[in-house]
Amino acid sequence: MRVAVNLEQLLSPSPGGVGRYSAKLAGNLVRIGVDVQPVVARHSAGRLAAAWGEFGLQDLPRPLVLPLPRPLLYDAWHVVGWPPRRWPPDVDIVHAPSLAVPPKNGKPLVVSVHDAAPWIFPEAFTARGRWFHAMGARAASRRADLVITGTAAAAEEVAAHMSVPAERIRVVPYGVDAPGARPSPDETEGVLRRYGLTGTPYVLWVGSLEPRKGVGTLVAAMAQLASRPGGGPGPVPVLVLAGYAGWQNSALLPAPELARLGQGFRQIGRVTDAELQALYSSAALFAFPSLHEGFGLPVLEAMAAGAPVVASDIAAIREVAGDAAVLVPPGDAGTWAAAIEALLADGPRRAEMAEQGRRRAALFSWAATAAATLEVYRELMP
Repeated sequence: MRVAVNLEQLLSPSPGGVGRYSAKLAGNLVRIGVDVQPVVARHSAGRLAAAWGEFGLQDLPRPLVLPLPRPLLYDAWHVVGWPPRRWPPDVDIVHAPSLAVPPKNGKPLVVSVHDAAPWIFPEAFTARGRWFHAMGARAASRRADLVITGTAAAAEEVAAHMSVPAERIRVVPYGVDAPGARPSPDETEGVLRRYGLTGTPYVLWVGSLEPRKGVGTLVAAMAQLASRPGGGPGPVPVLVLAGYAGWQNSALLPAPELARLGQGFRQIGRVTDAELQALYSSAALFAFPSLHEGFGLPVLEAMAAGAPVVASDIAAIREVAGDAAVLVPPGDAGTWAAAIEALLADGPRRAEMAEQGRRRAALFSWAATAAATLEVYRELMP
């Protein structure tokens, strides 16, 4: 089977979870014998090579490069349904791993829709972002033969907000890397040294910095711990934020609380996959205070690496984490501070949660995601 997959998200300035999903899915489809034809917008050869290297896609063939840059290509797809070229005749299925939805042009089309955030939290997106998602949703509802999403919670949202009938939606959970892909102790120590974290307990957050991630709540909670009367039972770990720049982020980190944290705050930005795994595995705990998620991939990755997890008590996170994380209502810094402080003070509980998390994460793999996605493709084959 040959599948054309739009991997343009990998070349975005902030690929985010959609980019991670796209790369992991494409690479694992190849490993189970699917002939993947990557498709991207117009970029230089050097930029394409850098993205393929960053996401570890050396096993994928050279992408089919379309003649328009990303914004023009997506608007052409969504507004006028104009493909710059026809799909190669030997392509069996077209897969859009995001709401950048190409014309079918005679091929069965699968679209991955990760959540309904643009409709539930429209204020969390730029005007351009709202336009893109609105047009992409319209195209997906009209063109997609089947829609994939990662959780039952997200499937309910998609059905409610995108006019996609439930019978056209398939839930395919996302995954984590196999344990053999994780860094050695020496590699982990090198990463900690690089970021000045050797011998330093830290609370980790990972994601794209944008409004619905609730990072301001986490900053405020850690500032409360840093300002507690009498200093509390021990030193407050450093708060480390890692990941993409995201959007609408200029006011997401409250300045007074950052000032109270002082040297207890590090924003290290985009990291490599190996660095990310090292940071997960060495964290005192992982905190994920999102207001809304369709899956919450960093929660699963943190658990797989043995980090105890404190996360928002929202539908998708409950579905993914099960009973292997401490779940806290989003948005209340005091409640988050109390939950984090209690877990930091309880070493046996953290060790128990680390083991629970590993067992939970072992139920998910990118190989299983690829295999289930292949079954979705097969539904559309004659």
